[in-house]
Amino acid sequence: MGRRTRTAVSVIWALVPLITAGIATTLVFVFPAIRLRKAIHWLVVAGYLALTVTGFATASSPDSSAGRNVFAAAIVVLWLGGTAHAFAIRSRVFATQPPLAPGYEGAVRMATGRRELRTAARETARDPVMAWELRIGRPDLPRGFDDGGLVDVNHVPPYVLAQLPGMNAELVDRILRTREQCGGFTSVEELSALAELPPTLTETLGEYVIFLP
Repeated sequence: MGRRTRTAVSVIWALVPLITAGIATTLVFVFPAIRLRKAIHWLVVAGYLALTVTGFATASSPDSSAGRNVFAAAIVVLWLGGTAHAFAIRSRVFATQPPLAPGYEGAVRMATGRRELRTAARETARDPVMAWELRIGRPDLPRGFDDGGLVDVNHVPPYVLAQLPGMNAELVDRILRTREQCGGFTSVEELSALAELPPTLTETLGEYVIFLP
């Protein structure tokens, strides 16, 4: 929706209480309640609905000065007050979504690219000799390429393990002790089970770890 079209639509929306003499005011304010998703706007809808019911209830009651006054006051609030209220929040209700933070799209592309690097390097690491030659999963060793952040759990030093998501000193120590006892791991499931890692870490670690013999 273009800017001019959005402005025209917002003005028409704000005029509905005036055009309908307040009868449709409650329905008008259902739209910002849905769009802005804030409890205060639903309270406004409830208030206008209560005012509408009260006003028309007194209109249908036996003729009395008090009843006419209540009905007149309700109509004024729904008609003129509703119109003024709609114009007051019009720009907020029809505001465009804020733009993405600067650099966001570039960061997403970079993260996607690193995931693709990990996938390619993981495929290459199916050949253990090639993996050793390229030092896949060994950021602690000199090498001339980027594998996207893979970590060979069976061979990296403690400080590299500590950089994995969700790791702390206790978990790193647990992995090292278990690695020494069993001679290495073959899968992230085995790593999690033998080292007794939190189950929530299994899927996350699976994105970054490999297990070379």
